[in-house]
Amino acid sequence: MLIAGVDEVGRGPLAGAVVAAAVILDPNQPIVGLNDSKKLTAKRREQLALEIRAKALAWSLGRAEVAEIDEINILQATFLAMQRALQGLSIQPDLVKIDGNRCPELPAYTMQAIVGGDATVAEISAASILAKVVRDAELVELDKTYPQYGFAKHKGYGTAQHLAALQEFGATPHHRTSFAPVRKVLEAGE
Repeated sequence: MLIAGVDEVGRGPLAGAVVAAAVILDPNQPIVGLNDSKKLTAKRREQLALEIRAKALAWSLGRAEVAEIDEINILQATFLAMQRALQGLSIQPDLVKIDGNRCPELPAYTMQAIVGGDATVAEISAASILAKVVRDAELVELDKTYPQYGFAKHKGYGTAQHLAALQEFGATPHHRTSFAPVRKVLEAGE
């Protein structure tokens, strides 16, 4: 049975896309050290991401951009990113295991939601790692264009530093205007 693990990164941040990954691991090539991406160091995540890409039977990334998040809401954008990741797989799974308590409505797939799956299901852990490595790299790149916001450090999350930068400099085109802290800054500036 081919099992795909799916997870997303970036539901909570005030800026940047939400990125999902789908991974089908090869049972003949186990990967040691898979875990919830948040419990690993950045260096370890990057090492594991290389190993996952090399050893997995299939892997794919999907994303929903800021405009899509603002248009359809973060939950629906997360489901859209997951759908895109699944559809991008070179082979299709028999079962999809998703981290969390809800699955997107995709009749083509048999799905199972697993709370805490990113720490307990290898396929979901692998997806979590791939998605986080990609999204973090994007925010580090964004930091080069907008260094005053500190994206490389907080990855778009609503830290005190980020909120202060929003107050001082306003929102970038990469900020999610549907999120309250960003919306408040925009409304205050009008």
